[in-house]
Amino acid sequence: MNHSLEKFNRLVEALQLLPTVGKKSATRLAYYMIMKDSMSGMKISHAIEDALGSLRQCASCGGMSEDELCYICCDEGRDERLLCIVENAKDILLLEENGLFDGRYFVLDSLEELSISHLEEIVKSGVKEVVFAITPSISNDAVILYIEDKLRAYELNFTKIAQGVPTGVSLENIDLLSLTRALEDRVRV
Repeated sequence: MNHSLEKFNRLVEALQLLPTVGKKSATRLAYYMIMKDSMSGMKISHAIEDALGSLRQCASCGGMSEDELCYICCDEGRDERLLCIVENAKDILLLEENGLFDGRYFVLDSLEELSISHLEEIVKSGVKEVVFAITPSISNDAVILYIEDKLRAYELNFTKIAQGVPTGVSLENIDLLSLTRALEDRVRV
């Protein structure tokens, strides 16, 4: 008689591949899906299979889509003069979920010439302002300068999301770069 839980252990290992899921959480999730609510496990399984078979990158912005172009790129009501550059498609979901931006997007996967030339094509279609909504860091500041340099031939306003001290966080818990930027970019009260 085989006393192994090989399939359960493989499920736990697979769940641990997800970001922020450690062994304890993976074990709890696996146990719940198998022993407590197998219907939820089946729904999750089918949803993953369906998403893997249906989702792809939008040919224009690089966001997630079920078609060649995403619903944002197809929306003629969007402000085509505004282009928001983000680091990944997940960032678009966050901005859209909160209704924070009504322009178009561009996912910056890499600085390869192919993506920069594609970015130039988008800019030529009437973009007037490029908004950088990427994680503040010294390396990303270099990325911003690189893109500004590549697009300097076009009459564009370049902006980036504000940064500094988050609401409700004490100064002792703020990193030096954020605190420095908050002081440099202070606003009149």
